[in-house]
Amino acid sequence: MRIPYPELLQTLDAILLRRGFTPARAALCARLFAETTCDGVYSHGLNRFLRTIENGAIDIHAEPALASSAGALERWDGRRGPGNLNAHAAMARAVSLAAAHGIGCVALSNTNHWMRGGSYGWQAADAGCIGICWTNTMPNLPPWGGTRPTLGNNPLVLAVPRPEGHIVLDMAMSQFSYGALDSYRRRGQLLPVDGGFDAAGQLTRDPAAIEETRRLLPAGFWKGSGLALLLDLIAATLAQGQATHQIAPDPELETGLSQIFLALAPGSTQPIADQILASLGEGIRYPGQQVLQTRAENLTQGVPVDPALWAQLQTP
Repeated sequence: MRIPYPELLQTLDAILLRRGFTPARAALCARLFAETTCDGVYSHGLNRFLRTIENGAIDIHAEPALASSAGALERWDGRRGPGNLNAHAAMARAVSLAAAHGIGCVALSNTNHWMRGGSYGWQAADAGCIGICWTNTMPNLPPWGGTRPTLGNNPLVLAVPRPEGHIVLDMAMSQFSYGALDSYRRRGQLLPVDGGFDAAGQLTRDPAAIEETRRLLPAGFWKGSGLALLLDLIAATLAQGQATHQIAPDPELETGLSQIFLALAPGSTQPIADQILASLGEGIRYPGQQVLQTRAENLTQGVPVDPALWAQLQTP
């Protein structure tokens, strides 16, 4: 079924208000979830909405607090507040620092799952900034050559503003994120390429088999494994927060994360960006293009919603 975007947004906002969110925080949190769903990232939109606000790990009233600052670099304590609200505030602060210094960096500790990381890339690009952000996660990715998950799949987001459509890359350090595995499994589809290992230790395209073993394939094999390690190390060091090995391996209560938000104020990126995209050749999609197309379609036709989940959201 499809639900008009304004109705989806209003429904989520009302639920958050009933849960005790202040009106301003309810409106922003609802918008972030609704936009994520509208953009086609269903695994981190409506599918996680109730699980997120009812999991007991989040203090819905907590707001991030400044811990220390050194010019364009600031450390903030997320105080276990809602992950998407904390992340939005951190990127907003990075953009503000970039306006003053040309670059801004906010290192955020003690926060919760940020939901769709791409949201904060789009946020930076909408403000005219190049955005770079990443988060560590609980241990959910075996290092290259290992079988036990000791790394995080540590999503990385890079965004470049462009009037005709921002260029936004949102990727995990695994070939497929757990959210992507969940989406493929719900649709009854195999992955387009191998995404991990089954119980027999064989590469497989079966998302359910990979979810069972938790043996995701690092993106780029050893390269993704190495990048995951360094992203964790840098985030935990700059934020003075927890590293992946210190985060409890519970996907329903993934909390105490460390995150980095960078904003750079480059002036216009349009001529160079347009030239680079044109050089790719006809018919080649750039990161973020599919999101823009899905957003336009869902705003016009309504946002796809699972009927059972929608019925659950109507329950007071």
